[in-house]
Amino acid sequence: MTFPIIDDTDAIIPQPAQRLPELRQAVATVAPSLLSEFFEEMQNAFTRAGEEDSVVPIRMFYRKWAVTVAIERCPATAHQLREAEQAVNDKDPRVRDEAIHTAGEIVRAAHREVEGV
Repeated sequence: MTFPIIDDTDAIIPQPAQRLPELRQAVATVAPSLLSEFFEEMQNAFTRAGEEDSVVPIRMFYRKWAVTVAIERCPATAHQLREAEQAVNDKDPRVRDEAIHTAGEIVRAAHREVEGV
């Protein structure tokens, strides 16, 4: 595996703002198979926010899906993450360690990108 970078030249769409309409449209565009999960988690986040009288669950929901979009909007990065996730189950401990490292780098890079939007 190569060092993961979220490369905008490969991006299907620009990174959206962390607001519901933009994130919903982005998920529909780059990962439509995740829409049902998106809506279920959205409902849970808003319910928890009401129960806890806190916006934190909503902010966590936005952050999680912004990171998901940051990865999924770049097909090569998304593919690399899926390969790493599969390699975590390899019998070779070196392959597992590299996969864990690669997956972690991709997710950290996505978090850094989201922080910059």
